[in-house]
Order: sequence, then C-alpha cells, then structure tokens
Amino acid sequence: QVQLVESGGGSVQAGGSLRLSCATSGLTFTMGWFRQAPEKEREFVAVRRWSDGSTYYGDSVKGRFTISRDNAKKAVYLQMNNLKPEDTAVYYCAARGGLVSAQTIRDESRYDYWGQGTQVTVSS
Repeated sequence: QVQLVESGGGSVQAGGSLRLSCATSGLTFTMGWFRQAPEKEREFVAVRRWSDGSTYYGDSVKGRFTISRDNAKKAVYLQMNNLKPEDTAVYYCAARGGLVSAQTIRDESRYDYWGQGTQVTVSS
C-alpha cells in the first residue's frame, strides 16, 4: 500500500511563495497535485510523469507553479510563486502506480493514492 505524506502548507500574503512536498512510501509512476477550495470541486494543479519527465499544469497556475521530483527521495515538490488569494485551498498529493495518458492525466479518477491534504492560505 502506497502512502503519501504532504508538508509545506501555511499562510502567506499575496505575491509570496510556498513549497509543498510529498513523500511516497512506494513506487509510483505518476505524481502530482490537486487542490480543493471551500465549496468548490477538486481542481487539477500539476503533475509529473516518471516515464518521460513530462509535466502538465492547470491553466490557473501556469507560469507561477513548478512541479519537480527527486527520484532518490521518492518525493515530488510544488514550488508556488506569486501566490494569489484564489490559490487558497487544501492541496492534495496524488499518485498512480501505472502510466497515465496525456489525455486523461488531469482527471482525478485516474489516481489511486492520495495524501491527507495540506492547507494553503493566501491573504490579500
């Protein structure tokens, strides 16, 4: 059973930065981040595939967030810069043991494992 443990959330003012980390206990091929704001559906943020290192971002975070991975530590990171109040949400790490096609990689139903979530709050 794969476990995901997130860290790095917190509170920051608009324009600030935060870095989220997610460590996994098992082998996963695809790891990424989703977020859920109060009374909103879960939203795709970013993902990185082990197979070819390709990365994908949600439109609302492109150019501000960067996903990276450390194979040795079996961890994935989300560097969030120029944060905005609308980025406020609970951020979830997600992983899948197998490959995910580019066409469905933004679909949360494709992910088998989820972290407990970490709160990110951005004040104006």
